Amino acid sequence: MQLKKIVEPFGEVNVYPNGEKVRVTATILMEPNREGTQTGIALDGSGSMSELYGVGQSSSGGIFATLFGSRKPATPPNIITPVAQRLCSYLAKKIDADGGTTCIYWATGPGGSRIEVVGDLTAEQAERHIFGPPKDFGTGTQLLPAMRYFVERFKDAPWGFYVFITDGELHDLDAVKQYTRQIAREIADKRRRPLKMVLVGVGPNVNEDQMEQLDDLDTGTDVDIWDHKIASEMNQLAEVFAEVVDKNARIADRARILDPHGRVLKNYSDTGLPAFLEFEAPAGTEYFTLEVGGNRIHQGLSDTAHVPPSEIAR
Repeated sequence: MQLKKIVEPFGEVNVYPNGEKVRVTATILMEPNREGTQTGIALDGSGSMSELYGVGQSSSGGIFATLFGSRKPATPPNIITPVAQRLCSYLAKKIDADGGTTCIYWATGPGGSRIEVVGDLTAEQAERHIFGPPKDFGTGTQLLPAMRYFVERFKDAPWGFYVFITDGELHDLDAVKQYTRQIAREIADKRRRPLKMVLVGVGPNVNEDQMEQLDDLDTGTDVDIWDHKIASEMNQLAEVFAEVVDKNARIADRARILDPHGRVLKNYSDTGLPAFLEFEAPAGTEYFTLEVGGNRIHQGLSDTAHVPPSEIAR
């Protein structure tokens, strides 16, 4: 189970029941610093996205607006622009080797099978760009063409990082899974450069079950292609990198993982604190504590756990 309630500095926390114990894996947020990285952001252009782009009228319009004296129906706000501006600018400024993030619309045209290329945007350009609707809203939501676009365009890049923003349900999930497994095998066999893809859900109708299916997809390899996030639950943009950690990186010289009673679950005093944590706790443990640098950071092991406030050294 991937937890939703995460405290800093953790990026992702997963809990796996294992009889009388639970296995816990957690990452510490880090911006990846990989030479030659190419980045991309893909915006869902299917018809269901129209209101999120500010197209049409909100539910407060129509006959009710007329009855209650409104001169014209209210227009919904474009909530995609601020999300895309921040993500695109962040990737271009912090991660992309060329300082420009490739932006496209996906799920456009007949059956939602086409893409529309916006272009490569620098951080400054992304911050000013109005991400309005695509030229041709799609009549379906197909993710595979957008995946293929980034994979093939940047096939020679040392590493690729691509974010896909969507509001609802994928209509080609099985094909996406099949292609994901293929790409993972090619990466594992070193026939293709590594990459990471993240689905970011926006709006009230996101099919998170599909996102989780991709996130947890068994590719038959150690290569993990997909992660997913819900935009309304993100506290900072660096969370898109929650699964992108260097397992050999060391965050601090020493640290300990404790249970609520102060018992040591894992001691990193000899090895240093890594960016990827893995340990076991007794089943039913409500939370664990990361003790590092004079701080005591408490993280729940369920989204309903009662967790005391973290103790941060001043």
